[in-house]
Amino acid sequence: MDAEVAEQVLPGDLRRRLARSVTLVPPSGDGSLPVPGVLAEAEILLTSWGCPPLTGEVLAAAPRLAAVVHAAGSVKALVGDALWERGILVSSAAEANAGPVVDFTLAAVTFAAKGALRTAARYPEGPPAFAARTGTDARTIGVIGASRIGRRVLRALRGSAAGYRLLLADPYVSLAEAASLGAELVTLPELCRRSSVVSVHAPELPETRGLLDAAMLALIPDGGVLVNTARGSLVDTEALTRECAKGRLDAYLDVTEPEPLPPGHPLLALPNVQVTPHIAGAQGSEARRLGAFAAAEVERFLAGEPLSGAVRREELARLA
Repeated sequence: MDAEVAEQVLPGDLRRRLARSVTLVPPSGDGSLPVPGVLAEAEILLTSWGCPPLTGEVLAAAPRLAAVVHAAGSVKALVGDALWERGILVSSAAEANAGPVVDFTLAAVTFAAKGALRTAARYPEGPPAFAARTGTDARTIGVIGASRIGRRVLRALRGSAAGYRLLLADPYVSLAEAASLGAELVTLPELCRRSSVVSVHAPELPETRGLLDAAMLALIPDGGVLVNTARGSLVDTEALTRECAKGRLDAYLDVTEPEPLPPGHPLLALPNVQVTPHIAGAQGSEARRLGAFAAAEVERFLAGEPLSGAVRREELARLA
């Protein structure tokens, strides 16, 4: 993994904990793995952001490799058919990375429900009249995607004293499963029509690109708010820009399409839009959570125990 990433994800105490089983192998200057010789004895490959794809060439140089433990979220750019065909175990620290994303989303939903951006834009004029202010209680929150993060967001919102009304749109979830999460299962158009805050948690798949297009965004009621901590490609950026520029919708965007937005893009200047540079996931001190999870996974593998973050080939298509 990249040296800077390694320093945050695997600080000294975690490196010492893994000293007997792990050797850090930084990528070469061109970003590729230094294949010759280095991986010949490797049984476990500990990866994170900045690791090049595990191509057939890499795997051929690692004949003893039995497990890949990814101290980050998605493994889609890392693993391929060659790895699965070898029967190599794959683990991701996505569950550890989910915590900060959930916290970020809950903060954004709270700000959205209280109309924070609109109130902040009017700050020089003074606070709005008391009767004109908005609060969180009994607001309808629509969650798109019962993903790992989406489920945790729903559980947290369900436990809030605000008494949120929760809607869920996910084609793979049953009515009973949605009810167990405290949500009403609805279609995407119905979710958009009924929600004052829409939070996006679906994975990036061919069928989800542009999921929230101009037609779907137009269904969200006036004054509605879009929160996106998933992937920018799920939202039609130009259509959202038009809705926000008209002042009809507000948005909290941690991801965009393209990412980053080019300098001077209208979304960066609109007072009813907050754009952050993909910081919802583990950052700074939070990155240690990923290293701790990965270290525990290595220890579980060495002890012959099941991996907590196991990723299966048949599940990969539906994961972020």
